[in-house]
Amino acid sequence: MKKQRSESHSHTYTKSKNSMVKISIVSFLAIGIATSLSLVLSSSPPKSYYHSLYKSNSISDNASISHDLYMLTRRPHVAGTEANAQAAAYVLSTLASYSINSHIVSYDVSLTYPISRSLVLTQPEQASEQLPVVFDLRQEIYDGDPYADAAREVLPSFHAYAKSGTVRGAVVYANYGRVEDFKRLKEMGVNVTESIVLARYGKIYRGDIVNNAFEAGAIGAIVYTDKKDYGGGGDEGWFPEAKWMPPSGVQVGSVYDGAGDPSTPGWPSIQGCERLSDDEVEKQGNVPLIPSLPVSAADGETIMRSVGGQVADAGWQGSKDGPTYRLGPGPGILNLTYTKQFRIFVVVGNHRDPWTFGAVDPNSGTAALLEVARRLMKLEKRGWKPRRTIVLCNWDAEEYGLIGSTEWVEDNRQLLASRAVAYLNVDCAVSGPGFHASATPQLDRLLLKTTRQVDDPENSSQSIYESWVAAPSNSPTVSMHELQMQLSSLELLLAVGEILW
Repeated sequence: MKKQRSESHSHTYTKSKNSMVKISIVSFLAIGIATSLSLVLSSSPPKSYYHSLYKSNSISDNASISHDLYMLTRRPHVAGTEANAQAAAYVLSTLASYSINSHIVSYDVSLTYPISRSLVLTQPEQASEQLPVVFDLRQEIYDGDPYADAAREVLPSFHAYAKSGTVRGAVVYANYGRVEDFKRLKEMGVNVTESIVLARYGKIYRGDIVNNAFEAGAIGAIVYTDKKDYGGGGDEGWFPEAKWMPPSGVQVGSVYDGAGDPSTPGWPSIQGCERLSDDEVEKQGNVPLIPSLPVSAADGETIMRSVGGQVADAGWQGSKDGPTYRLGPGPGILNLTYTKQFRIFVVVGNHRDPWTFGAVDPNSGTAALLEVARRLMKLEKRGWKPRRTIVLCNWDAEEYGLIGSTEWVEDNRQLLASRAVAYLNVDCAVSGPGFHASATPQLDRLLLKTTRQVDDPENSSQSIYESWVAAPSNSPTVSMHELQMQLSSLELLLAVGEILW
């Protein structure tokens, strides 16, 4: 009984102590609130006081703005790049230093970047003695520019969300690419069908220029920066001596006529969400249906000099030191190629389930897959980024009938159909001497090219390809230790990745 009473007394004391603490806190808050109310009622400064304080240098100065601007602009930082992620981290850390509760929310969106671009100007056969003009499509970097090294990181000039494709057609000049400009061309008897339109920036959105060209029957569009509008009209200098855009300057930007990720209209682009295919995105009507490229004033004038036909109206002419603008079509012919990069998948996988221990089938492949993952992460920590999204898969219930992989594909059918370009499988990385591989016809050349890049671990003086084709059975002639064979398969997988990614 004494023991029970003692425990009860202790328990009661604890409760009483906690209650006292709570009461004291509440009392403290009540006093604080009362004090605050008293201050507000008696001596609250007028709003004008805070307005003047906010604008004064007593709480801050413009030096902080200069520092922030420098930190944010040290490198080019296009959306979705590592440099822009670093800029986001800087903004986050700066806000946190002000005790502002901040965080980053990430979305898995579809952004496009240029893989390849080319623009070649040719003349008709009767002027075949003139060599084709191959445009460099690069902006000039100036000697002595302190940002010259960083400027080399700038993406090649392109239109975001432009359609991939290769087109060839006579040049038609369409002024600013407005609806009324194409109407005027029709009135002048200029046929735009199957042509490549040359239009200039300055009056409407670049995406509308490309779309208007498509509606008029064009198969491609080149949008250039005219000196008349952006170069001081030819009367003044340009950067770095003056404010005007230099002749090599290019206006880049998007031709997407919408808001938000075009593949997820109306819902958030979270990882694994449903997405529209490329064809479905095009049917939405917000992305162009013909290829386009932005070019500089210098390149635009070069193209303009190849255009014949009627002289354009006075309001369609350029700067006074430029060529006479004509309507075409031709005789100059443009060959335009543009290839964009969406968020493309390369899938690498094998299964994990055996019937017994699975040292060969499948876990020699699983071990190789894990090593691929390990090496990729080490590369990423050193600044490497893949050109494609790499998906590493380790399947279950393969032996029962490809169960795990099939269910995953069924669950992600639409995403894989629109984004995946290759699947590399490595169930058995080790299965005795020799090298064996097979592929669908689309990857035959890739497999042959890759084996030429991987040394034979038993004979480093030659490649796996050389050993493979020299063998009577079309396999390497030397017997390889299991560890060496596993390494060979691993190196092959990595080499394939380097080519695809």
